[in-house]
Amino acid sequence: MKTPVKSHNTDNVVDFFSGKSFSELHDERFIRLSPELDGLEMLYSNESNPDKLFSLKILCWGLRANGDVVGLVPWLNDIVACTDVFDPLNGQWEGYYDAGIDEVFFDAPMHKIIELETAAEYYELECENDDDVVQELPDTIGTHAVLANETTHQLTLVEVVSWRLLHDGNIYGMLTDAEKVISTPVLPGDECLYPAQLHDEFRYFFQHQIANKIKAEDPEALAAISMLVEEGH
Repeated sequence: MKTPVKSHNTDNVVDFFSGKSFSELHDERFIRLSPELDGLEMLYSNESNPDKLFSLKILCWGLRANGDVVGLVPWLNDIVACTDVFDPLNGQWEGYYDAGIDEVFFDAPMHKIIELETAAEYYELECENDDDVVQELPDTIGTHAVLANETTHQLTLVEVVSWRLLHDGNIYGMLTDAEKVISTPVLPGDECLYPAQLHDEFRYFFQHQIANKIKAEDPEALAAISMLVEEGH
């Protein structure tokens, strides 16, 4: 793989939110994704239950421009690297988990590293714009987005169809605009899809277990999502 060339002009310019230089952020952007199809999970803990570990299905593995490979999960209002999950209240990363063999590990599987590096070299793209689409993967873990209408105070759950990786490294969960559907099923790349994170009413992502509880109007789930939406407003 080609080694990214750092720009000395931006090494001293720091991003306000991350505290990292723009050259560091450039090197950490995602350049290739690979779906997780064997059920591997992320383990995390939180302050509310200090003696317990919780798990989330890993959506995919991502190759950064600097060569690092990490698992990715929909987390609160974005998709993030498992290793970057660090919020004592909501959760912090504790490792990866293979339920099939009951094993905890801390580095990406070698077969995923090889797959991603090989694919990135083979499919090396020449993109002109930051928003050029590099890849689009179907959602395989039942992710839903919560949309909140401030006028009607109504919450809507929408299934995430796919995840779109752009040339600038951003990854967006793609939702269906029902008014623009021409044919079904709606597949990745369809023109009726739009990015959840750029929608004014978007609040959070949830995997299907929580989404199903919300759909069934489970009191605890509804109370939790209402609290999150109010805090995130």
